[in-house]
Amino acid sequence: MKQYWLIKSEPITYSIDHLKKDGTTPWTGVRNYQARNFMRAMKVGDEILFYHSSCPVPCVYGIAKVASAPYPDDSQFEKKSPYYEPRATKEKPVWDLVDVTFVKKLAVPIPLTAIRSNKALSGMSLLQKGSRLSVTPVMAEEYKEILGMRALHQKYSRIKVSNIYE
Repeated sequence: MKQYWLIKSEPITYSIDHLKKDGTTPWTGVRNYQARNFMRAMKVGDEILFYHSSCPVPCVYGIAKVASAPYPDDSQFEKKSPYYEPRATKEKPVWDLVDVTFVKKLAVPIPLTAIRSNKALSGMSLLQKGSRLSVTPVMAEEYKEILGMRALHQKYSRIKVSNIYE
């Protein structure tokens, strides 16, 4: 059964435009156990909302898909990496990742303010107090609701956010 996810990235670090250019990328560097466990639950073909955080206009900027089964994040073994994990061994890795493939950049991103104001999304993990996870599950209904908001925002958006981070 297909699942849905939201992944957060700071656009200065890795944006939807980076993913569009790269096509597919390993989603490396996740160092939170709950987020890691969510990635371990991902299956090839699951759909992803690509969200920019820590930026002037936090939004869902695009759509991606899970392109691989979870596998060990090699950055945990690299001593010079900021993601180095001294407890990890090749036999017993601590951190996993999945490959993520670009699907689409939204013509008009869906801002966090619009997501917050949509009552149908009030239970979404993204909106829960203290939620700072970089990988969270999204219910199928929430995913459809957010994608349904695209047309409304294309028609009424006054926010010019495309190509800010290129």
